[in-house]
Amino acid sequence: MSKPLLFSNLASFLTATAGRQATRADYAAVVIGTGAMVLLTVDAAYDAAAGAICGVLWACLAFFVLQWGVRVHWARQARYTLSYLCSEGGVLDTASALGVPFALALGVEQRSAWLLAVLWLVKVIPGIPGLQRLRRVLVMEARPLLSVFVLFLLVLFLGSVAEYTLEHEAQPATFGSVPQTLWWAVVTLTTTGYGDVVPVTPLGRVIAAMVMISGLGVFGLWTGILATSFAAETRRDNFLKTWESVSKVPFFATLGPSAIADVTHMLRTIDLLPRTTIIRKGQPGDCMYFIASGEVEVDLPGKKVRLGEGAFFGEMALLGNNLRSANISTTKLSKLLVLDLVDFRLLMARHPDLVQSIDAEAKRRALENTT
Repeated sequence: MSKPLLFSNLASFLTATAGRQATRADYAAVVIGTGAMVLLTVDAAYDAAAGAICGVLWACLAFFVLQWGVRVHWARQARYTLSYLCSEGGVLDTASALGVPFALALGVEQRSAWLLAVLWLVKVIPGIPGLQRLRRVLVMEARPLLSVFVLFLLVLFLGSVAEYTLEHEAQPATFGSVPQTLWWAVVTLTTTGYGDVVPVTPLGRVIAAMVMISGLGVFGLWTGILATSFAAETRRDNFLKTWESVSKVPFFATLGPSAIADVTHMLRTIDLLPRTTIIRKGQPGDCMYFIASGEVEVDLPGKKVRLGEGAFFGEMALLGNNLRSANISTTKLSKLLVLDLVDFRLLMARHPDLVQSIDAEAKRRALENTT
């Protein structure tokens, strides 16, 4: 490898390392490092290959120390070092880089000190879209979730006091105080049911049944709130992604926000791998495609035409000729927007100007294909 190429790759690596998004190197270091940490707790593996396991852990730690140093350096250049170090990401980076060496310096036994490598797992959380979405859900639904939590606490304490009143004389060893009864209430309210503490009086069992039923209701409320909000947030993200894809298509770019929203609701988004056949010649068609990203190849008699981002194809099936006239397949990873025949007719009725644009392009394409 030549020196210019080496320096270029090194610069790219340092730039990616300085960013807050997790890279492939981060994921690799986390997986390898935590795997080695787990092996270190297995006596047979530790006795057989302690040196190799520790070597892997030190290599992963060196990576995270380098990452921390690069980010501190970039923050210093941008004059926000203190803000970075005090941020959540900065605190986590510092703990990931210095936690194990600090524990070893304090005299903590080696196998125990390396358990702090579990902090590396937390570093990948910002790169997981689903967890970011869940965080937004928790923030948006904080009040309803808190209300249900208050209800949980009310049932917990009321059940504990009631059970203490009814059971403390019959079972002083297990229901001798409200704090002792709280353990029973938590186990019962969460429907775990260890069976280590069980009411024996008739009224005590009635209270226990009420607490168990209340637990089902409380956790059902929590589940419903989170599931509904998470689904709504997922639909919102998908809508925004489709909106962005639609706005890239020239025929839709000139539309107003309300019209683009109308189109977005009609289009289906599909992601296709390279060399995937989309259309076969001679087959009936009932939809057209817009290329949001990627590229497709149209196999015409005597030549092949490639269409890139912003182009569309398959429109002839919606404009009268429902038989496909060519084979079309992807040449790279592509994102396509699909417009079905029924939705196409509704769209044309609502936006007549699109009819002229698509019809003109279709005629130009037909003329081009015959020459």
